[in-house]
Amino acid sequence: MIRNPKGRTLSAALQHVCLVLFAALLLHPAYADEQVLRLATTTSTDNSGLLAILLPPFEKSTGIQVHVIAVGTGKALRLAREGDVDVVLVHARKAEDKLVSDGYGVNRRDVMYNDFVIVGPDSDPAGIRGMNDVVAALGKIQASGSIFVSRGDDSGTNKKELQLWQAAKLSPKGDWYREAGQGMGKVLQMTGELGAYTLTDRGTWLAMQSKLPLKVLVSGDPRLFNPYGVIAVNPARYRDTNYRGAMRLIGWLTSVEGQKIIADFKIDDQPLFIPTAVPTAAP
Repeated sequence: MIRNPKGRTLSAALQHVCLVLFAALLLHPAYADEQVLRLATTTSTDNSGLLAILLPPFEKSTGIQVHVIAVGTGKALRLAREGDVDVVLVHARKAEDKLVSDGYGVNRRDVMYNDFVIVGPDSDPAGIRGMNDVVAALGKIQASGSIFVSRGDDSGTNKKELQLWQAAKLSPKGDWYREAGQGMGKVLQMTGELGAYTLTDRGTWLAMQSKLPLKVLVSGDPRLFNPYGVIAVNPARYRDTNYRGAMRLIGWLTSVEGQKIIADFKIDDQPLFIPTAVPTAAP
């Protein structure tokens, strides 16, 4: 048998080289990056507490660590366009479709939905309690001069709010209209402190309602429907994106198990989100 100068057989030397190369591969940044997934998502999925119960089972089963960046939908989609994240979970369908059509996102899937509601003080100075016409309710808020707190952050909620003002043929401005530039949780806190009105997703509202001096005053208008979608960043545009990890998360969120976790996430027996990828998982 042929031996190298150190007396090892050639096959043993080759085995040693293979082990060294394999170890180097494990330590290579590209491999390590596949164990980390950058998720940009809305503040509503974070503030509501959904991610705290939805992501740990995924991380445990895959060994992938999910780094969550909770921002408004507009900012989340910009991060995707810049290749700074691997996957987004957001709620602004028109903007989502544009991300895909522009070639920055792929494999969009419906995940879940809830709805928006208008909350305000129990005293209800604008007199909108019980209305199911959100456009008419916004008109009454403006006419009364009551304070309305806007997200003002290009989030999915902010986009919806601006669409509703446009539908009402109103241009909100003046001392009564406050743009916070903050996430949903902070806006709800500010709204409570000011005795004001705001538009919120139901999930964040249910998670925070016990701490706020506010009531749901307007709901039920079909225009308040709030669907969420998940999109992988296009690996053809950004080769360093963790596309495999993104697709595993998309698969998890839309799986029977993932959808059941979403369906079972409730406060006071009220679901915060309704799953849509697997309709039979819905409560």
